[in-house]
Amino acid sequence: MVYAPVPRQVREFALTLPADSTVRAAIEASGVLGLHPEIELGARMLGIWGHKVTLGHVLRDQDRVEIWRPLRVDPKHARRERFNAQGARAAGLFARRRPGAKPGY
Repeated sequence: MVYAPVPRQVREFALTLPADSTVRAAIEASGVLGLHPEIELGARMLGIWGHKVTLGHVLRDQDRVEIWRPLRVDPKHARRERFNAQGARAAGLFARRRPGAKPGY
């Protein structure tokens, strides 16, 4: 079980559960809800190794249950803002040109 309450800080909980346990059972057994009361399972997204799952998903051996935080900024919007801040000539294909090359190549 893995939860990151803030960026660059990850909490891991190693669990041994009976066969046919669900994601909900793993979360309850880990005690993460007591340590981090800000977690609301209905509003949070859950995953196993980066793939979205529900609370009723049955776990397999060596599954890593992840509780994801909501994004604060849309990644597309952030990329657009970074591009606008650095300018078109300093980014992408046109950032480095060979001496004497045509523009855009």
